[in-house]
Amino acid sequence: MSSSQPSSSSASAPIAAPPAGGDGAAAPTALTSRAPHVPAERLVAEMVPPPRFQGARFDTYLPDPGQPSQAEAVEVLRGFAAGIGGGTGADAGGKRRWFSRAPKKPAAPKGPRGVYLDGGYGVGKTHLLASLWHATPADPAHKAFGTFVELTNLVGALGFQQTVRTLSGHRLLCIDEFELDDPGDTVLVSTLLGKLVEAGVALAATSNTLPGKLGEGRFAAADFLREIQGLSAHFRPLRIDGEDYRHRGLPEAPAPFDQDAVVRAAHRTPGASLDDFPALLDHLSTVHPSRYGAMCDGITAVCLTDVQAVPDQSTALRLVVLADRLYDREVPVLASGKPFAELFSDEMLNGGYRKKYFRAISRLTALARDAKTLVG
Repeated sequence: MSSSQPSSSSASAPIAAPPAGGDGAAAPTALTSRAPHVPAERLVAEMVPPPRFQGARFDTYLPDPGQPSQAEAVEVLRGFAAGIGGGTGADAGGKRRWFSRAPKKPAAPKGPRGVYLDGGYGVGKTHLLASLWHATPADPAHKAFGTFVELTNLVGALGFQQTVRTLSGHRLLCIDEFELDDPGDTVLVSTLLGKLVEAGVALAATSNTLPGKLGEGRFAAADFLREIQGLSAHFRPLRIDGEDYRHRGLPEAPAPFDQDAVVRAAHRTPGASLDDFPALLDHLSTVHPSRYGAMCDGITAVCLTDVQAVPDQSTALRLVVLADRLYDREVPVLASGKPFAELFSDEMLNGGYRKKYFRAISRLTALARDAKTLVG
């Protein structure tokens, strides 16, 4: 994946000690001190909706009255979930076995075996995808939910054939942010999905922007269907129109705080991390993106000093992955330096990865809004 490429080094300054008069709380940890190892078993076990979307249901999705396609998508997905059925892809006793042989091919229901949620960032595609996972009447052990990055990491950890055997026992596979900007990985996952369709697995996906596809900040379903070679007949596109819900009717994001305020907040917030932003960007180049979630385990708030514009595209793509993992886990982000709207250059925001960068800005802005209470 592009975001795992090495980056150039960024200069970093030491973080100041907490100002006098602090409350004496334990010193915060640093994300730069973490480089976790994630075993393959955990990669499989964690293929469920992330914490932010554990409570996502069709009933909790709030369609914009001005965008009828949103309510229509909910109804279509309800029917799709009901049509998948309970089934079981595990052994007769229902016990999950990660590395068992694939079960007998289940009977495939009529109609498309997949749905593709087509829409811009912030219209609730991930909420709907997680709602579909929860609504599908199958044991959680027989449903999988993950990002494209997590799926390719699983193939890397288990090997292609073992991944096919492991996931063929599922009734549903949900893939968030299907990466169409990496041709090699796209072909790999398209081949995997073909095997899973043959095994009777239902598919659901959202996707990112193809390089050069600017327009509305998203691409049409036709691009997705063309790229997943030979699978277009198995997918029903669902168009979801609307604006970014994360900023709909909400106050503007807070301006960055001064460094002393961020340091004080980090020292008095149990479980907070405190990092110099350029140093954190350097550290991300040494940790595979599949481990960014584990790197945030136990972190209640991320405090960053000296936020600067990201120096290059490889670094920017890694930051996007970290922003996604923080957003999934609902970890507030408190920062000093530049506002998040200035993280990416105009060239980046007008390039092929623009949708990723706008999504990262949107999500970090929402997390910055959540972090306002940390400064009291």
